[in-house]
Amino acid sequence: MKFELAYDTWDAQEAAAAERVIRSGKYTMGDEVRRFESSFATCFSRKHAVMVNSGSSANLVAVGSLFFKRDRPLRPGDEVIVPAISWATTFYPLMQYGLRLRFLDVELDTLNMDVSLLKKALTPRTRMVVAVSILGNPCALDVMRAFCDEHDLYLFEDNCESMGATLGGKPCGAFGDVSTFSTFFSHHISTGEGGIVTTDDEELRQLAVCLRAHGWTRDLPSPSLLYRKGDEFADAYRFLLPGYNVRPMEISGAVGSVQLGKLDAMLAGRRRNAEKFHDLFKDDDRFIFQRENGASSWFSFTFVMHPEWGVDRGDVLAALAGAGIGARMVTGGNFLRHDVIRHCDHDVVAGSRNADLVHDRGFFVGNAPRDLSAELEHLHGVLGKLKGGRRGSHHPGRRTRNAA
Repeated sequence: MKFELAYDTWDAQEAAAAERVIRSGKYTMGDEVRRFESSFATCFSRKHAVMVNSGSSANLVAVGSLFFKRDRPLRPGDEVIVPAISWATTFYPLMQYGLRLRFLDVELDTLNMDVSLLKKALTPRTRMVVAVSILGNPCALDVMRAFCDEHDLYLFEDNCESMGATLGGKPCGAFGDVSTFSTFFSHHISTGEGGIVTTDDEELRQLAVCLRAHGWTRDLPSPSLLYRKGDEFADAYRFLLPGYNVRPMEISGAVGSVQLGKLDAMLAGRRRNAEKFHDLFKDDDRFIFQRENGASSWFSFTFVMHPEWGVDRGDVLAALAGAGIGARMVTGGNFLRHDVIRHCDHDVVAGSRNADLVHDRGFFVGNAPRDLSAELEHLHGVLGKLKGGRRGSHHPGRRTRNAA
């Protein structure tokens, strides 16, 4: 039996949407993208959504937007508090814009930033906190939002792995001054490649719109907050900001609208699989499982091998691979452990012991909106055959900090 890390979620509806765009002869961003942006903003309780060609580009454009604000812009050398575990392109735009990163360790059970360290990380140069909800599990967004409000900081919310998760009934992605989502193939909805920037701030929306398409005026409203209209002919090719070309395709917008209509049903399927997963592994204390904070959207199922379980991770991964079960590192592991860190202006607050343990002894298997009962039972059987102690009753995965 094959248990893949990700599964295709497109069917005839997505194919029909793509064919409709092809027949129209209009391929780059237009009405389909605008409709998707409007629906997406409504779905996630935001005033504005700006679609781009990937979640990584969404992070780049969102960070850039904060540098070009009229009031309180970010500046090179400003400090940003970040978690030790996330995907690489959470960090790259911060590095590329000249920010100094202050890394905090993660909680071993939630895998999210340890917010008890926020005050210790704060300095007079701190300007922003980056909140990352890892693999569907909401981080302590309420705590971070309050901390940022108290200290006049921006909250940047990278929600690329956690679309559909909620905290206190509020959608993840609706807490930040600016937030990002991904619609990559393996994510909660898929446009193949794609990303979205969301905000309630009209200036940030216009800056994101400008930056995603060459930094020019073409897609800005008139009148605009960013420039005063002059000669119509010249304004059509007037460049305001050092932007990019990260525009989405119309096919992505059309498919995104179809997928967004399926999101609730797909989340329900992922959550049913999560119930099955927890029922199977509730008495297995060889692993530390992700503790749900709020309502997770269950991107995947994580395992951190308990330090006292004397089995090598390589042996576990070999057993999974031999049984046709895909497994991979938890997100990108501890970013401090990657070679690219030598290019990053940074320091580490209070070490990264938990992130190191996740990096060295963690892995995840996939989840999907389809019924994975058979696959999960297969996984349970394969792991159950591994030798070693620590089979008991400890299972942190079902405690919650906040009601969903």
